[in-house]
Amino acid sequence: MAFWLPVQTDSEYSTHNLPFGIFSAKGRTKRAGVALGDFIIDLKALAKRGVFDDLGFNVRVLGRPTLNDFAALGKTARIAVRHRLQEIFAVQRHHLAAHREEFLVPVAAAQLHLPVYIGDYTDFYSSEDHATNVGKMFRDPANALLPNWKHLPVGYHGRASSIMVSGTNFHRPKGQTRPDDAAPPVFGPTQRLDFELEVAAIVGQPTRLGQTVGTEAAEDHIFGFVLLNDWSARDIQKWEYVPLGPFLAKNFFSSISPWVVTPEALEPFRMAGPKQIPEVLPYLTCTGYHHFDLPLEVSLKPAGMNSPVVISQSNFKYLYWSVAQQLAHHTVNGCNLNAGDLLASGTISGPMPDSFGSMLELTWGGQNPMAMPDGTTRKFIQDGDMVRISAVAVKNDIRVGFGSVENTVLPAT
Repeated sequence: MAFWLPVQTDSEYSTHNLPFGIFSAKGRTKRAGVALGDFIIDLKALAKRGVFDDLGFNVRVLGRPTLNDFAALGKTARIAVRHRLQEIFAVQRHHLAAHREEFLVPVAAAQLHLPVYIGDYTDFYSSEDHATNVGKMFRDPANALLPNWKHLPVGYHGRASSIMVSGTNFHRPKGQTRPDDAAPPVFGPTQRLDFELEVAAIVGQPTRLGQTVGTEAAEDHIFGFVLLNDWSARDIQKWEYVPLGPFLAKNFFSSISPWVVTPEALEPFRMAGPKQIPEVLPYLTCTGYHHFDLPLEVSLKPAGMNSPVVISQSNFKYLYWSVAQQLAHHTVNGCNLNAGDLLASGTISGPMPDSFGSMLELTWGGQNPMAMPDGTTRKFIQDGDMVRISAVAVKNDIRVGFGSVENTVLPAT
């Protein structure tokens, strides 16, 4: 509860959440902020009141246009700031309340930006249901998973420069496809544009070149989590991915939610992951709870419709490989990680058809078109469609939301 700041009980942004982001507003350049109810706490302005001076870090990092330098300080600084904010807003009459206009900005009056500069982006493939569905569609249904899948977290390095914040719209990509296997390839706009429901971890504390991080220490290097839509052109992907994997089908545009939800906010939602058979190698062995019960929802709004329709309901808990295992595997060869690096989960699909995390699966490659309330159908995403991914975790009186990541598809140029 924030006693002297009205926060609705159903708000995604309570004092238990306190996600970090980057915002700007009239008279305020891009800087660090924290969401609380319908307001953003301007951390740079609040720091001028001296409230963070005893926390042992240079408060100037809170006034920078990305969270990278703050994230690089590690979890000690992040937790200290969270605790100080909880102290400030958890008393009925705090002396700072008289100065609230200095450091509280209505969300409606602010613009949200990419929270970090993303230097590197790794996309994993960690949902067993998703990998199985894809294997059934394009390979041997009886042997859907490739031989390596249950031995290591499969992933690839993607393009960081084309990752944008929620609200950014994009044009349908063009490229080579081969709709007829007996004919030469053709060039044009993708006919199989797809969303991918993902959650991404943002690296905080960096690692050195040659340093490896075990699973028990891996989460110490995670600053927080965002929602990610890894937009994909399935027909371009099908033609180009052999032998080196995703390229133009994936690098044209991806988008993330603006607020970074910390591991501390997700603590009540920790849970055990699935039993991993066969037994993994020792460096991937985990003890404790490294999965999270976080419901995920995808909705679609065709152009002209007043409200979106929910098309998928999945959950972060459906991952086979945890974030701790992903980071441990990423560094096992000595690869260094930097603050702001993005480690994406890969498409998160559940066991039921309505929990699949892509149109590829929801319509089974276009074989089962999805009916829309306006009478149209969808095999894949059409021009004018808006896709929204959102997530809210609830346990007793604790409610932690991620906001959303949403984008509208514009016609190809």
